[in-house]
Amino acid sequence: MKLSLFQPDIVWGNPQANQEALARMMREAAPSDLYVLPEMFSTGFAVEPADIAEADGSSLAWMKQMAAELKGAVCGSVATEEGGNYYNRFYFVKPNGEVVTYDKRHLFTYGNEHRHYQRGNQRTVVEFRGCRFLLQVCYDLRFPVFSRNNEKVPYDCALYVASWPSSRLPVWDTLLHARAIENQCYVVGVNRIGADPACQYSGGTMLVDAYGRTVAACPLSEPSVITVELDLQKLRDFRSKFPVLKDAD
Repeated sequence: MKLSLFQPDIVWGNPQANQEALARMMREAAPSDLYVLPEMFSTGFAVEPADIAEADGSSLAWMKQMAAELKGAVCGSVATEEGGNYYNRFYFVKPNGEVVTYDKRHLFTYGNEHRHYQRGNQRTVVEFRGCRFLLQVCYDLRFPVFSRNNEKVPYDCALYVASWPSSRLPVWDTLLHARAIENQCYVVGVNRIGADPACQYSGGTMLVDAYGRTVAACPLSEPSVITVELDLQKLRDFRSKFPVLKDAD
């Protein structure tokens, strides 16, 4: 299972420019099973979504186009309007056009995200090409109970797509490693670089394995992409040899 992780500089409020830039990066990346984009990759993170949220599904249509072209799944979150409500919606788009969604559950009250977006009410795990992915968005990373790996809805890799500010980057790094260790899984953290009207971003995009080791990482503060491979047999062997999850509450 190969994943390409993208760390772009996002142009504020300009979906066309961001999609064009990402399309170039994706076509130049190594062929992968899954292409992972950051939180609100088409616009940048906006607390007040009225001017940027999409009701027409244009970013989703672009994701479907890219997934079909690249013959791999494409995922990332988009500010979405539906029925007069706003959602920070994580789309996982398969190359056959199938779409799985997850609405961000933990809204960032410190930044008033909860005043404008509807909170998601369920955890989402999607299976693709033999790997089970837990879909998570940014602030979800701080809440380990919600992401706890369990026998009812197990997963192999947690995907955290984010707009995580530079000022809190040490927390990002620490929590990604903690989630991997406690859940005996791979963890992907994909973050942007650059700036928006509120924050600066330095990236910190990486893959962490179940031992808590950084497998690969993008250089800080540079637009970049890394392609990584998940060794699912190695993960299964580790879980069998050291069955931590069976002792969980």
